[in-house]
Amino acid sequence: MSMKETFWSRNFIFLMISNALLFMAFEMLMPTLPLFVESLGGSPSQIGLVTGVFMCSAILIRPFSGTLIQLLDKKYVLIIGVVICMLATGSYMLSTSLVLLLVFRLVHGFGFGIASTLYATSASDDLPPHRMGEGMGYFGVGETVAISVGPLLGIWMLHAAGFSGLFSTGAIILLLSLVMSILVRRRSANPTTADTAKDKKKVPFKLFEKRVLLQSGLVLLIGVVAGGVMSFVALFAKEQGFNNAAWFFFTVAMASFLVRLVSGRIFDTKGPAYILIPAGIVLIVAIVLVASSRTELQFLVAAVLYGLSFGAIFPALQAWAISVVGEDEREDAVGSFYNFFDLGIGGGSLILGMIAGLTSYKTMYLFSTLLIAAYLIIFVVYSVLDKKKSRNTLNV
Repeated sequence: MSMKETFWSRNFIFLMISNALLFMAFEMLMPTLPLFVESLGGSPSQIGLVTGVFMCSAILIRPFSGTLIQLLDKKYVLIIGVVICMLATGSYMLSTSLVLLLVFRLVHGFGFGIASTLYATSASDDLPPHRMGEGMGYFGVGETVAISVGPLLGIWMLHAAGFSGLFSTGAIILLLSLVMSILVRRRSANPTTADTAKDKKKVPFKLFEKRVLLQSGLVLLIGVVAGGVMSFVALFAKEQGFNNAAWFFFTVAMASFLVRLVSGRIFDTKGPAYILIPAGIVLIVAIVLVASSRTELQFLVAAVLYGLSFGAIFPALQAWAISVVGEDEREDAVGSFYNFFDLGIGGGSLILGMIAGLTSYKTMYLFSTLLIAAYLIIFVVYSVLDKKKSRNTLNV
């Protein structure tokens, strides 16, 4: 595959669509599952617990992904992850108590953690190294569409068919994802992977991959900012008297979709700095504009800028993380990357929520720009040091 000019292989297309369907089913539950918890008599804190259990189980399972594919073929582990998600989603309708729902969420998180990691690494396996950024950008387009359409589909299904119809639809979507995953062809054994398998088994568990610590740390900071946007922008819009919170998220998704069509190619030809620095600056402008929005037009302009910046940063960091490790270590790298991002979103919702409670949403968003500034400073310092190191190496 590395010798081909195109990455639009049968496997890549199936993986992209299947991954999009996985996220579609997940996003359908984001605005609707809290209503289901409420129908079971759950309190706001218990709604947060249902979300937290899912996130924790996904984070806990990802470090084992690299080990699992040493025991089973990567395709089979991916299929197992999707099957777990499908069964857990369909089982939500059987929840008669909060405890039972938490059990299903725990299991669902395990499946989602496995599947989301292996989709990304399986797609990267079919990409030429010199087009990794562009390929991962296109791969993420499906996720972007799912993020914009999933919540709307979930709300529509809830109103049309109730919770049973909602969960059944989610399970059917995951069944389609499963079929796509089954149609993915297994890759022939890689000699490098085979040679290192013995060594890998000596270290069956990696909490995180040290070589992607920089990329993971940067996405952690971006995740905190994203957590503040995802969790509180609707409440901020309501406080400001805006009626277009749903359009904010749709606009973000569309802007993110468009920028991915070009940002990946820039990453491949120019390097990460040409994406990460300009996008970071635009992200600061976007968050400041969110905090200072006085009209709905300003609010939507902020959504465009946020979508453009986040849509460029995330796949660039992901492609960068994948490119600095060997092919047989991509599961560890992507697992670490996603775990840091999830920790950022979860921690951001908690920390920024506390700041908003003590001050205001405007102050909270202005505070989050400091995290973006830290992201820029860390990357710029790294870039300067890396250039000096490269010059010294050449001189020697």
